[in-house]
Amino acid sequence: MDYKLSFRIVLLLLALAGISIAVARSVQTGMPFLPGLERSVWLVEARIDFDAEGGPITASLSLPDAQIPGFELVEEQAASPGYGFSIIEEDGNRRAEWTRRSASGEQALYYSAQLVESGAQQSPQEPAPATRDAHPIYWDEAEKLAASAVLRRARQTSSSAESFTRELIKLLDDTDADQNAALLRAGESDRARLLMNLLEQEGIITRSAMGLRLEDARRRQTLTPLVEIYTDGEWRLFDPQSGAMGLQPDLLLWHRGGVSVLDVTGGSSSRLSFSMIQQTVTATRLVSSVNSDSIFNTIGMHALPIEEQSMFKLLLLLPLGAAVVVFMRVLVGVKTAGTFMPILIALAFLQTSLIPGLISFVSVVMIGLVLRGYLSRLNLLLVARIATLIVLVIFLISALSIIGYQMGYSTGMTITFFPMIIIAWTIERMSILWEEEGAKEVLIQGGGSMLVAVLAYLLMQTPILKHLTFNFPELNLVLLALILAMGNYTGYRLTELRRFRDMVQG
Repeated sequence: MDYKLSFRIVLLLLALAGISIAVARSVQTGMPFLPGLERSVWLVEARIDFDAEGGPITASLSLPDAQIPGFELVEEQAASPGYGFSIIEEDGNRRAEWTRRSASGEQALYYSAQLVESGAQQSPQEPAPATRDAHPIYWDEAEKLAASAVLRRARQTSSSAESFTRELIKLLDDTDADQNAALLRAGESDRARLLMNLLEQEGIITRSAMGLRLEDARRRQTLTPLVEIYTDGEWRLFDPQSGAMGLQPDLLLWHRGGVSVLDVTGGSSSRLSFSMIQQTVTATRLVSSVNSDSIFNTIGMHALPIEEQSMFKLLLLLPLGAAVVVFMRVLVGVKTAGTFMPILIALAFLQTSLIPGLISFVSVVMIGLVLRGYLSRLNLLLVARIATLIVLVIFLISALSIIGYQMGYSTGMTITFFPMIIIAWTIERMSILWEEEGAKEVLIQGGGSMLVAVLAYLLMQTPILKHLTFNFPELNLVLLALILAMGNYTGYRLTELRRFRDMVQG
């Protein structure tokens, strides 16, 4: 068989296989091809890690209420082989409980919930709390005087329990003007507990709460401490760090009340972390897919833990970036500093943002080129030079992070998403290119890399492409066929056509 014919058949089979599997997945699972047709669903997974001591194990985790403000709980389940699992309700509190007769070594327990965003931001009406004495507050004489002074200042600039709480948070956040607040912060590092102590000293009923900040494809997140006060017949929520009142749209209220969030009996060094991912599918499809026998629900990405799903949601965007690089280099003729560098830059922009990422990357590379120029005068070996650049890049990133933080920006911290080795090698390659072919070639390849990275970022940021790559990973076979087809192209590049412009005009 002719080589070109067999190659075209392979490309056609790859494309047909990808499209056919995607259509079959859509039919079997009900997954739509267009993300805008469905509701937004959050998949939240709690992971408990601890070291078992060899005896009976009981782990108890506080769970959100069935009626969560701003969300509707669609389904919840646990995935912890070898453990018994139950959801227990005690005194209005819901808790997940894992039990096992004996276990030893490192253990990991999982709880996952499917949540649909709803318009209701208010909590259901609750009865007034029973009259009770505030829990004892242990302050020394200096702290008592400081607390009285802070409460007096907040009282002078407030007119209600809500405004008093806001003014109190402002005073506690003032690091320079109020020495009394600084003294209280030094004695109590937990800002939420300190705020509750001051409010209860003022006679305001409080209770602790914990919230989870929702951000797509995030892993290893922790709960945010919150404070609720009871006034005018209802509970009002406050963020003790920012002073924001009420439930924010990106905040999931996970825990309320004085009971502990996590209890582990028979284990030590317990840790609680959360992973989350956002999907644009119907809640009905998600519920039915859990109990479905379809092979796509068994081998699909949705069968993985949320932490792994978050990783693959970014990883499956890489073929899009690769296709952009191949198109720009093979068909357009744009020169880049390496093949994979633009893809890594685009992937980093997805986790940060475009403008701060560009500023951070260009700053580090430019400063690195200056330092590399000095290293070239020392006549170091290549290995030692690269290792030195890695150390210098780490120092540069640290300096940019500190400077950016002090100025109120996070542009310095965004560069930490870039692989250190790639940055160091890019600086080394640019420096060698500068020495061999001049600054013009450095600007051409560096600018080309930035252009391709930005184009790849814009393509990878498109909602429909993010939806398709994650929910229909088999469509990457179509991209593979497209990349192979472009790789077989041997004609003129678009940037080379200008050389023949005079011939065309003649």
